[in-house]
Amino acid sequence: MNDIGLYGLGVMGQSLVLNMAGKGYHVAAFNRFDYENTTLRFIENRASSLPVTGYRNVEEFVSSLAKPRKIILMVTAGKAVDSIIEELTPLLDKGDMIADCGNSYYKDTIRRESTLKEKGIHFFGIGVSGGEKGALEGPSIMPGGDKAFYEHYFGRILEDMAAKASDGRPCCTYIGPDGAGHYVKMVHNGIEYSDIQNICEAYFLMKELLGMNNEEMADVFASWNEGRLNSYLIEITAGILRKKDDNGNYIVDLILDEAGQKGTGKWASMEALDMGVAAPSIVESVLARCLSAMKQKRLSASAIFPKQTCPDIPEKKQYLKDLECAVYASKIISYAQGFALMQEAGKEHDWNLDYGKIAMIWREGCIIRAQFLSRIKDAFEEENLSNMMVSKEFTEDLKTCEPGWRRIAESAISHGIYSPVIVSSLLYFDGYRSPVLPANLLQAQRDWFGAHTYHRVDRPHEESFHTKWE
Repeated sequence: MNDIGLYGLGVMGQSLVLNMAGKGYHVAAFNRFDYENTTLRFIENRASSLPVTGYRNVEEFVSSLAKPRKIILMVTAGKAVDSIIEELTPLLDKGDMIADCGNSYYKDTIRRESTLKEKGIHFFGIGVSGGEKGALEGPSIMPGGDKAFYEHYFGRILEDMAAKASDGRPCCTYIGPDGAGHYVKMVHNGIEYSDIQNICEAYFLMKELLGMNNEEMADVFASWNEGRLNSYLIEITAGILRKKDDNGNYIVDLILDEAGQKGTGKWASMEALDMGVAAPSIVESVLARCLSAMKQKRLSASAIFPKQTCPDIPEKKQYLKDLECAVYASKIISYAQGFALMQEAGKEHDWNLDYGKIAMIWREGCIIRAQFLSRIKDAFEEENLSNMMVSKEFTEDLKTCEPGWRRIAESAISHGIYSPVIVSSLLYFDGYRSPVLPANLLQAQRDWFGAHTYHRVDRPHEESFHTKWE
C-alpha cells in the first residue's frame, strides 16, 4: 500500500512527488488527463528509481492508499479543486484526509473544510512556497486544518518534505484551523509582491537616474546580499542582471516590461481593505503589475506627457548608500503590513497565530526567505506588539534609514521615476507615526453630507455627535 497520494502532476506536483519519494515514502501519483504523456512518462523517467506508482484511473489511485488515506491536491485553485473533491468524496471513508497544497483562497478552504467535516473527511489547506525548486528540494510549508490529525498523520510527512533552516529545524509548523494555512500563504505572497517591486524600483533608479549598466547594478545587489538585505530575492537579482543569451545580450534587457500575477497578491490587497488594515506597500505592488500590463497605453501616454528634465543628478556613492536604506526600510514596512494583516485576521477568525513561528518557517525554502526573519521572531516575542515596525528590533533601523529613504523618495518623484513601494512605504511610515491626521476635517465633511456623526477630543470616545451644518 502507498503511504500517500498526490493528485495533479504539473510541475509543482511532480516535484512534490519526487520530494516525498526521496524521503522514503511510497507515493501514488495520479493526473486526471493524458495518462501516457503525463503520468506514465513521469513514472518511467523522473521517478523511475523511486517508490512511486502511477495510476490510470482515480478508483485505483484511491484504493492503493493505506488507511486512513492521505491525498494531496496540487491543481489550479478554484473550480478544479471543488470538482476533484466531488470526484474523490464517494471513494473515501470517514477519517480519510485531503490536503489542498495549491494557492486556494482561504475562504474557499474554510467552506471546503466545513463541508467535508460533516462527512467525516478531514480537509487541510496547506500553503507551499518555493516554486519548482523548493517543492523538489524542500519548500516552506504552512498547514491549516484539524490540529490533532495534522500532528498524528500529516505533520511528520510535511516536516520531512520541508526545507531545513541552519539550525536543522523544518520550515513547517502548524498554523491554525480551517483556512489559516492558506491565509498565511496569501499574506506571504502579498509580502513577496511588495518585496519584488521594491527591488525592481531600486534597479530602475540605478539604471535610469545613475545610468549604471547591468554589471555595475549586479555588483551592488551582490554587495547588498552580504549585509542586512541578505535574501533570496536580492541574490537572484544579481544573477539575473549578469545572465546573457548565446548572442551575448543581457536577457533582462530583452524581456518585455509587462508583469504577470496569479491572484494571491490581489487577494491580500482585498483582505487588507476588508479588514480595515492599511497595507499600501502590498496594494501598490499589485497595482504596479496592473499598470505594467498597460504597455500600449503607456507608450501612447509617454508621447503626450514626456518626462520633465531634472538637472539634479545625485552623487553616485552617497545615492547608493541612501538607496540601500530606502530598500531596507521599505522591506521592513512591507513585512510590518503583512504581519499586521495576519494579526487582524487572527483576532477575526480566532486562529491564535504564532507570528514568531511563522517568521521562522520562512527562513528557508520560500521566495521571501531573508536573513532578518530571525529578528522578526524576536520582535514578536515582545508583549502586546501592535506593529512590527515599532518593536525594539526595528525602530532604530527605521530612524537611521529615514534621511536616506526620504532623499530617495524625493529624487524618484522629482525625476518622474515610478517608485510606488518605496514612496508609499515612506508615506505609511509618516502616517503611522503621526499623532494627528486631517481625518477631523474628513469626519466633518461626512457629517455634513451624510449625518455620519463624529467623536470629540474633549468628550468620551463612546459618545457620538452630529452638527446641523447649514
